[in-house]
Amino acid sequence: MRRPAAAAVLCAALLAGCAGAPGERPAPADGRAQDPARAAGDSRRLPPVVDHVPTRDPVVFLTYDDGAERDPRFVGLVRERRLPVSMFLTDSVVGPGYGHFARLRAVGASVQNHTLDHPALRGLPYAGQRAEICGQQHKLRSRFGISPRLFRPPYGTYDRTTLRAAADCGITAVVLWRASLGAGGELTYTRGEPALRAGDIVSVPSGETGALTLTERTERLLREIAERGLRVGRLEDHLEDRPEGRPEKTPGRRAAGN
Repeated sequence: MRRPAAAAVLCAALLAGCAGAPGERPAPADGRAQDPARAAGDSRRLPPVVDHVPTRDPVVFLTYDDGAERDPRFVGLVRERRLPVSMFLTDSVVGPGYGHFARLRAVGASVQNHTLDHPALRGLPYAGQRAEICGQQHKLRSRFGISPRLFRPPYGTYDRTTLRAAADCGITAVVLWRASLGAGGELTYTRGEPALRAGDIVSVPSGETGALTLTERTERLLREIAERGLRVGRLEDHLEDRPEGRPEKTPGRRAAGN
């Protein structure tokens, strides 16, 4: 996902609003977001921000960013393993490669929103943020006839304005990640136990240089998932079927964050 090297995203199951003053220089999200179900003076419900889905199912969720890396073998892997992966696409990165993602959709992948041009959104005015999110909604609707309900902000940075704009563009959940797959196939974690656990959202950035292809990195990740007694789940099923896009609640669990 073209994140800054120092970016670390900590978000609880339901976060919102990494606050930043208007005009503030965007910075990597640190996950210490506040819990703003509603923006000040705004009665609308804002979409939840998730990096982990509380669930009783032994599943993790694989999400792929940007669309720069178009490994043709990856389509075959998704088809053969029936992987319900989520592709968060940026129009300026995908360029003429939308046909590749049409093939991925045909074998079970979903396509979601990652802005038109991949800017760091935090601190930008509402009009600019809305143009980036709604603009990509229009692109994906014209390409695939779909209106994505999930959105990933570039670099994992966002503010309340992002959530307002996302809601106005038809987004029901803003998706971050607890684990990220590196170019060498290694996993790093933004918070909590450094091991995969049920409900984790895993980010697989594209375009990073390394000895392993996207297919090889994914195959290595799938082995680790299986060793943990987990399988790949469809993120949309665990978010979009809940009221207002909220993840399933586990009794006794409280959303963390501040």
